[in-house]
Amino acid sequence: MRIDIVTLFPDMCNSVLGESIIGRARKNGAIEIECHQLRDYAYNKHRRVDDTPYGGGRGMVMMCEPISQCLTDLINKNEKKPHIIYMSPQGTALTQNKVKELSTYDNLCILCGHYEGVDERVLDEYVDEQISIGDYVLTGGELPALVLADAISRMEPGVLSEEECFTQESHYNGLLEYPQYTKPAVWNDRMVPDVLLSGHHANIEKWRNEQSLLRTAINRPDMIKKYKLSDKDTELLKKYIKK
Repeated sequence: MRIDIVTLFPDMCNSVLGESIIGRARKNGAIEIECHQLRDYAYNKHRRVDDTPYGGGRGMVMMCEPISQCLTDLINKNEKKPHIIYMSPQGTALTQNKVKELSTYDNLCILCGHYEGVDERVLDEYVDEQISIGDYVLTGGELPALVLADAISRMEPGVLSEEECFTQESHYNGLLEYPQYTKPAVWNDRMVPDVLLSGHHANIEKWRNEQSLLRTAINRPDMIKKYKLSDKDTELLKKYIKK
């Protein structure tokens, strides 16, 4: 997969995406991520990409032309239009299901907004969907773009050591992840659950499934309402959770 990020701060994006798991995946070719400086496509000598909004109001709005030039250049280089996403608090909420959906594309392009946003005409012309990472506003689209790029990248083959690394994590199957423990077995008089020390894999799997179910019901009742409960699941919740 290839991900292109259109931004005013490519160094900021590269500094994050060049580290840890994603950084290693980029180096070994498991994922291709390129960050593009939007000012390189500005048509004025000051490399200006914003102007005052029509109708008045505070702040500045990012202009159509530089974004159009950049996206057209990417389309021509890749010989086809990527799936273009604009990170916006007005977009649909990012979920693990959306991440799974986006991970099936060969090429994504993420547009990072700034100031008071982007001229609506260029969004109408190029953008396939708008995505939000939460009901709050940030100073720019770079942090949301990095969140999205990281979430999608780790789904790609070769990025994580095993598929199980993400299929058993929170949200992937509609539940939160079970509790995790490591050495020492006793810390501050707190013992690791006996079942995890037993070596009995079937019992461990059963315990983990139950813990995921209970943790989700307690911490995220909104998620448990959407989850398809078996009869055993229902009995377990009745046993441990008081209404």
